[in-house]
Amino acid sequence: MFRWREAVPFAFVAEADHFRSNVTPPPRERLSASQIVGRTLLGLTVVAGLAGSLIFGMPSLQSGDAATQQQQSEASDNR
Repeated sequence: MFRWREAVPFAFVAEADHFRSNVTPPPRERLSASQIVGRTLLGLTVVAGLAGSLIFGMPSLQSGDAATQQQQSEASDNR
């Protein structure tokens, strides 16, 4: 019914050892001071935004007496 194929589906994957290079990649460039400061400020901005949304969103997540009261419009009072 089913015929077993090669253990590795592509021949170039099986022969990858033949194509390895002895050339090392160049070293990564060091970040400048302005890049470090910029990334730090971006990270702090994201963290502050998440903390602020959590702080301002907590009152709406709490269940209390104010949530059980029904709101009525002023227009319905004058009927």
